[in-house]
Amino acid sequence: MQAFENAINVINGLVWGWPMIILLFGTHIFLTIRLGFIQVKTISKGIKLSVTKDPDAEGEVSQFGALTTALAATIGTGNIIGVGTAIFLGGPGAVLWCWLTGVFGIATKYAESFIAVKYRVKTKDGRMQGGAMYALERGLNMKWLGMLFAIFAGFASFGIGCATQVNAIAEVVYTNVGKPLGIHEQTTRIVIGVVIAILTAVVIFGGIKSIASVCEKLVPFMAGFYILGCIVILVMNYDFIGPAIAVICKAAFTPTAAAGGLVGSGILMAIRYGVARGLFSNESGLGSAPIAAAAAQTRNPVRQALVSSTGTFWDTVVVCLMTGLVLVTTIMKNPSINIDTLDNGGQMTSAAFSQIPVFGPVILTLGIISFAYSTVLGWAYYGERCVEYFAGSKVRIFYKILYCLVAAVAPIVALDIVWLIADTLNALMAIPNLIAVLLLSNIIAKDTKKYINDLDAYDETPVPIIED
Repeated sequence: MQAFENAINVINGLVWGWPMIILLFGTHIFLTIRLGFIQVKTISKGIKLSVTKDPDAEGEVSQFGALTTALAATIGTGNIIGVGTAIFLGGPGAVLWCWLTGVFGIATKYAESFIAVKYRVKTKDGRMQGGAMYALERGLNMKWLGMLFAIFAGFASFGIGCATQVNAIAEVVYTNVGKPLGIHEQTTRIVIGVVIAILTAVVIFGGIKSIASVCEKLVPFMAGFYILGCIVILVMNYDFIGPAIAVICKAAFTPTAAAGGLVGSGILMAIRYGVARGLFSNESGLGSAPIAAAAAQTRNPVRQALVSSTGTFWDTVVVCLMTGLVLVTTIMKNPSINIDTLDNGGQMTSAAFSQIPVFGPVILTLGIISFAYSTVLGWAYYGERCVEYFAGSKVRIFYKILYCLVAAVAPIVALDIVWLIADTLNALMAIPNLIAVLLLSNIIAKDTKKYINDLDAYDETPVPIIED
C-alpha cells in the first residue's frame, strides 16, 4: 500500500508539475489573443446576460442556474484555504500570479463552455448533455479521448467533489462546535456524514433542475456573506492595503524578503503555487464547469460562453483576490503572525478572520461549510453526466446512491490516498479538454465573431437527439 501511495505521489507531482502549469497558462494566453481579449466582453456583456432569462431558448435550466451550478462546484475551500496555502508555500507574490491566472483563465473558460454548448446533444426525455466528451466526439471525431475525459472526471467526482469536501465540513464543525461543547469527535463526524448524505440525496435525485434551484439561492448568499467578512477585515486593516499591494507585486517578480511577518520566496515558487492554486480554484481548462453550461437555456453558444466565463471572474479575480489581500494585510498588521510559525494555510486564514470579534470564526466556519457543500452538489451533476457517457443512462441511479454513501462515510475514513488519486484524475481531465479547445479554436473564433455583436440571434443548427 505504501508503494502504491508513493507511485500515486510521483504521478501527481508530474501531472501537476511545471509542464501542466505551462500548458494551462499558455492556453489561457493563446486563447486570450486568439479571441481578441474576450475578457472585455465577459465583463461588459456576460455579467448582464447572466441574470437575463431566455425561456424560449433550448435548455433545461436558466443561464443563471447553469452559472451558479458551475460556481457551486468551483467556489470551494480552495478560495479560502487554497489562497492561504499559496501564500504559505509561495510567499505573498503568489497572490498576483493566482489573480493573473484568473484574468487570463476567463478566455479558456469561455472557449470550453462554447464547445460544450455547440456540440451538446439531447436525450429523448429532454435532458441536455454536453461537455468536453461530446466536443471531442462530435467536433473532432475522437470519441476515445472523450471516453477518457469522462472516466477521469467520473471517478474524480467521488474524491475531489465529495469525500474531501464532506471531510472538510466535518473537520470545521468538530473544531468549532463539537469540541467546545465536549461532543466526541467520532460522534460528530458520523452525524455530519449522515446529515450531508441525506441533504445531498434530497437535492441530486431531483436532477439538474433541483440542483440549479438550490445553487441559485445558496451561491449568491454564501459568496456575499464571505465577501462581506473580507470587506470588514480590509476596513480594519485599511492602512495596510497599499503596502500589501506593493509587497504582492514586488514579491511576484523579485526574490527579496518580505516584511511584517511575511516570508519571502523565490520567483519560481511564487509562480508555481500562485498559478497552481489559481487553476485549482477556478478550474479553467479542466473541463468540469462546461458540463453545467451545456444544460443552459441559450440562443447560441457565444451567449452562454460569456455567462459561464463570468464564473472565473467572480471566483478568482474577485473572491481569491480579496482573500489574498485579507491574509497579507493581516500578517503585515500583526508581525507576530509569522508564516514560519504556522503549520498550514488554513491556520493563516483562521488567524485573519479571528480579528473580527465573535463573528469572525462564525463567518469562516459558515463559509467553509457552504462552499464545501455547494461543491458536493455541483460535482454530483458533473460526475453523473460523465458516468452516463461511458456507462449508459441505466447507471445514473447507482451513481447517485454511491455518491451519497461516499458522503456518509467520508468524515470517518482516512482520505490521504483518496485525495491524491482524485487530484491526479482532476489534472488528467485537463489534457483531453485542452486538446478540444485548442483544435477547435478556429471554430470558436469564427462563431464568436459571428454572434458577439448579435447575441439575440438564434443558432439555427438543431440539437441532435440521442438514444438514452
